[in-house]
Amino acid sequence: MTDPTPPTTAPLAPAPHLLVVDDDPDMLRLLTIRLTAAGYRVSAVSSAEAALTQLHIERPQLVLSDVQLPGRDGLALFDDIRLQHPSLPVILLTAHGTIPDAVQATERGVFTYLTKPFDGKALLDKIAEALSLSAPVHVAKRGSPEAWQHQIISRSSRMAEALAEARLVAQSDASVMLRGESGTGKELLAQAIHRASPRAGKPFIAVNCGAIPEALLESELFGHVKGAFTDAVANHKGLFQAADGGTLLLDEIGDMPLALQVKLLRVLQERMVRPLGSSLSLPVDVRIISATHRDLDAAMAEGQFRADLYYRLNVVTLTLPPLSERREDIALLANHFLVKLAAKYDKRLSGFAPEALKAMTTAAWPGNVRQLYNVVEQVCALSTTPLVPLTLVQRALRSPSVEVLTLADARQRFERDYLVGLLKLTDGNVADAARLADRNRTEFYRLMQKHGLTPGHFKVDGNATSGN
Repeated sequence: MTDPTPPTTAPLAPAPHLLVVDDDPDMLRLLTIRLTAAGYRVSAVSSAEAALTQLHIERPQLVLSDVQLPGRDGLALFDDIRLQHPSLPVILLTAHGTIPDAVQATERGVFTYLTKPFDGKALLDKIAEALSLSAPVHVAKRGSPEAWQHQIISRSSRMAEALAEARLVAQSDASVMLRGESGTGKELLAQAIHRASPRAGKPFIAVNCGAIPEALLESELFGHVKGAFTDAVANHKGLFQAADGGTLLLDEIGDMPLALQVKLLRVLQERMVRPLGSSLSLPVDVRIISATHRDLDAAMAEGQFRADLYYRLNVVTLTLPPLSERREDIALLANHFLVKLAAKYDKRLSGFAPEALKAMTTAAWPGNVRQLYNVVEQVCALSTTPLVPLTLVQRALRSPSVEVLTLADARQRFERDYLVGLLKLTDGNVADAARLADRNRTEFYRLMQKHGLTPGHFKVDGNATSGN
């Protein structure tokens, strides 16, 4: 349980984490010493490949990389980082001969570059500037600058990226659309954006657009006046008015009826709301966050969702990964929930048996974090021993675990799927497929034979074999 007594002093903010990449051991040591002395937490690696591995382990707040690296250079590293972590700032260190490349890289999104030898103060100034722009600090009233995200428990690099982008967009009034499967925590992220925003002192209100009948949803959103319909015995303030100055989360926006989508669009365009039965429109100042698990692009194509409303709501998109893609968080979340629920059920629980925890980390989790919470609550309620056993977890899961492959099997499967993808792309043309794979045809044929693949299975013309 959380101690209800507030601390006498605010906890210190964690030191910003920097990833430094340089193949020169002396330079790497010098940078590490200088940046650590400046108060940063530093991870130092000597290659782009090691940097990408480190990024999978923990997302830093900034990457500082030399351009000249063995194998994959600093520019290629930046391109890889941009694909996975578009909001992560990168600073390049470059020799005079690579200045034109560095200048070009800044046009593609590198924060800045410094030429060697560089001034130590200039480096620290640029790092501080990049960190201030990429993660503006919003200090909650009761302590840590990280209090805005305190409900989101994670050490996943993908969640770290989503949170970094959420903190950036929180400073603006841009509409945000949260995408992700049911149970991934979209409402928690919406609350975090609200807490990190200048609107934090105003209301945060959430409404599930799919859970309220169409006849009632309009009144809930926009309000009504007395006598507007049979049961309207008094004036009713809608959620737009109730959230004035704050944030309104329109959850499951994809389930909103088309007729109501038109009225919502008008409110968003005019910043005015007209209660049912009233002739007066009232001004509202509301930041809109919408959330959905549906494919709205497909819904638009089918005429079930208005394109003009979609583009009004989808100014910034944030996507939450399913729990199956952030398995490093499962044990962390399970133990967090266990502590919380043990207090609720007045149980003395010390944790999960190792086999029980392993079963959870390999489970499929179609219901994501919400399902994990329910599983932990069930085992907490039924457990009669301090250590939660495997049998209780298996009973609560009621679903098969995912297949965990050996490294050799995983490589074999990837190689086969890769070859199949190339042959499909080239309609069974081995010469083209081998060229895309950067292999000669003899080697490519050998790989195909290894996996039992024949070109005829992938041809689309009339001469293709049936494969029967």
